[in-house]
Amino acid sequence: MACCASPFWALAPFRPGLASSSDLTTLDDILHDRTLPAFPKPYPRVLFIMGGGGKIRYPTHVWSPAGGWYSQPANWKANTAIIGLVGFGIAAMAFSVSAQKETRTKFPEQGRFFPSRWWSKQIVEHEKELARETKS
Repeated sequence: MACCASPFWALAPFRPGLASSSDLTTLDDILHDRTLPAFPKPYPRVLFIMGGGGKIRYPTHVWSPAGGWYSQPANWKANTAIIGLVGFGIAAMAFSVSAQKETRTKFPEQGRFFPSRWWSKQIVEHEKELARETKS
């Protein structure tokens, strides 16, 4: 029973029940040797402890909109709102520049749904001219 308590690499060369350790000559003898533990532990128990270990040290003064060292800072909602407003502002400016530079060679048909009627100055002026022509 003492052989089962120690790891398999620490077994003595002489095994009880055998005349000598040289009696294990074939693979079948080695596989059916009952003096070895059934499931030897190849590594010390400490190596089976899993996980990332203890909490690592980090500088507490680090700040970024993404959250610094960890992804859930105390003010994550405010950071998200700030980034959302900045993104919306950039998109609004890009939309405004695009609407100012939009030019048309062919205007949409009257009565059809065309979303850029709401912001394209060229289409608005064209529709005003059409309205003046129909009045006269």
